[in-house]
Amino acid sequence: MSAPILEVMDVHTAYGAIEVLRGVSLKVEEGEIVALIGSNGAGKSTTLLSVSQVVIPRSGEVRFRGESMIGLRPDQVVSRGLVQVPEGRRVFARMSVDENLQLGAYLREDPSAIAADFRRVHDLFPVLKERGGQLAGTLSGGEQQMLAIGRALMSHPTLLMMDEPSMGIAPLLVTRIFGAIRELNREGLTVLLVEQNARGALGLSSRGYVLETGKITTSGSGQELLSDDRIRSAYLGD
Repeated sequence: MSAPILEVMDVHTAYGAIEVLRGVSLKVEEGEIVALIGSNGAGKSTTLLSVSQVVIPRSGEVRFRGESMIGLRPDQVVSRGLVQVPEGRRVFARMSVDENLQLGAYLREDPSAIAADFRRVHDLFPVLKERGGQLAGTLSGGEQQMLAIGRALMSHPTLLMMDEPSMGIAPLLVTRIFGAIRELNREGLTVLLVEQNARGALGLSSRGYVLETGKITTSGSGQELLSDDRIRSAYLGD
């Protein structure tokens, strides 16, 4: 078997004296959607930030396509095809929708391919085409989330990490965004999905991990985790 596209091995990450990740290990195979679920404060966002090197782990290893990411700058991680959609969207509010999308391609030098990705984002989220000249800060929360995803896609990722894409968004737009994730995956994009909407995330994913107080405690297929009584009680409200 080929090596996983992403391997996180025994990663410990701290903020000052507070250790948030205490030996996190997970893997993502090429072409998968993998969910990472857990309660608030479990370390889900810190896991993604550690992978993308926005936060430098104290110890452990992160390998993407066989190459260590440890010590790289975040832009170097992005240039290798490992791209994160941050929690809270973080669009550039005083820039237009089109300008936000263009910023997603700032490391690229392939104009025809950039134009093709621009069209792909517009096909995926038509509202972004309709509002190309509108300031990003005037969009609804769901539209800003679409813009954040579109901006990440303009980096032409191989693996897309998404941090709470359903947070604070109307249910109809959550369905649309999850549908877009499924469509992107069918086209070959690998996805690592952090979500508090555990039911939606596991239903979308081929595999999942449960993170509790900085450690992976359970893993399995999406359906196995959805059927696990403890997971259902703790995270699904059953």
